[in-house]
Amino acid sequence: MSPSEPPPQPELIRGVSLAGATTLNMIDMIGVGPFITLPLVVAAAGGPQALLGWIAGALLALCDGLVWAELGAAMPKAGGSYQYLKQIYGADSLGRLLSFLFIWQLSFSAPLSIASGCIGLAHYAGYIWPGLDRIWFVHTFRSNLPLLGPLEISLILMTGTLVAMAICAFMVFLLYRRITVIAKIAEVFWVGVAAALVWVVFAGFTHFSSTRAFDFPPDAFHLSPAFFTGMGAAMLIATYDYWGYYNVCFLGGEVKDPGRTIPRALILSIVAVAAIYLAMNISVLGVVPWREMSSHSGDQNNYIISIFMERTYGTWAAHMITVLIMWTAIASVFSTLLGYSRVPYAAAIDGNYFRAFARVHPEKRFPTVSIAFCLLRLADLIAALVVIRILLQFIVQAVGVIVLRQRQPDLPRPFRMWLYPLPAVMAIAGFLYILLARKNFQREIKYAIVILIVGLVVYLLRAWKNQEWPFAMPRGTAKATA
Repeated sequence: MSPSEPPPQPELIRGVSLAGATTLNMIDMIGVGPFITLPLVVAAAGGPQALLGWIAGALLALCDGLVWAELGAAMPKAGGSYQYLKQIYGADSLGRLLSFLFIWQLSFSAPLSIASGCIGLAHYAGYIWPGLDRIWFVHTFRSNLPLLGPLEISLILMTGTLVAMAICAFMVFLLYRRITVIAKIAEVFWVGVAAALVWVVFAGFTHFSSTRAFDFPPDAFHLSPAFFTGMGAAMLIATYDYWGYYNVCFLGGEVKDPGRTIPRALILSIVAVAAIYLAMNISVLGVVPWREMSSHSGDQNNYIISIFMERTYGTWAAHMITVLIMWTAIASVFSTLLGYSRVPYAAAIDGNYFRAFARVHPEKRFPTVSIAFCLLRLADLIAALVVIRILLQFIVQAVGVIVLRQRQPDLPRPFRMWLYPLPAVMAIAGFLYILLARKNFQREIKYAIVILIVGLVVYLLRAWKNQEWPFAMPRGTAKATA
């Protein structure tokens, strides 16, 4: 090695087993979301038929999970979708742009996912310490954009916000260690998550009333426009709660035997979480009447499971389940930070993102700067960022698995999608439905367009400066002009 050449970077180590990968997926999926969104799904569907929304969300997750399984097994590297988009659409052409835009939108959507777990934790903590809801500062920024119209971003600072930020910082501290240790920490977190889920289901079924649980309103299953609108809204929330099944793909470079482990972890986690969600929803509906749940005030909806446990066992149980749900939120933030931190690392290694994110700790062998990068928070853009994530990641990737089969039929595929290409087609249709069924989706797309335009400008400026696609000189030109 020449003295002027930098020393080689230490590589990531493959230390995540099937148990660790499945655990990381499940604690990412089962964050505080389902404990808060349960009444929202019931209200959206208009009754216990909301269970159909959870089932539909699980089927969509499974279809999309098979897309991730095939791609993850074929390209088991850190970065997940970044690697897939680059290889599918061309590392030196459109794939370079799409993979950069994926990283760009993730720079916003990843912190939002993390922030949602922190905010959910603060909401449940408000059951024990009501003072956390005290508001210190609120301000709304308004702007008129050419062609797009008004744009608003609201900021709010509560006592609970400080708690959420402290928890996020503590999770960064826990992640600052080897992947083998992190996998063990994840398994410890899973014990608390499983305890919360088992207790809620047990409490519900030991105090269960089938009459209360299946008290369907008149015309609950009448296939009217209102039925499909309600199911669409319920499915939207349920789909958000299932997100996280792909977390193992972001850790592809650190998974043992990835050709077998990644597909199994994806499918096992989706099936297990779907069963858990259905059992939890039925058990809660068997104790708390759905009409009462739908009419709860906003504060009570923030900690509906605490109310549920208070009704079954009393205040002591409500406090205990609140602590367990806060533990679940912490575990979810831990898993989400871990997975997303590997994405800018993978892009930086390729020279398609800022170089600082390519650093690997010399002893513990994990990307360092990327973890801190995930701490940005822009919670007011969450709806628009869901839109851009569907457009620039999920749909493009589902189309890409079909494109890759055509372009590279001989690519080694340790796992092949079942019933190809049906799951990919169903995933595309499902995501388009969610995208277009959103209320005021035109307004939300404005925020997505702003992020997309800024990302395109940043990419084009960097590409022009570095003479990369689409500004790269044709091969042979440099030699001819030399």
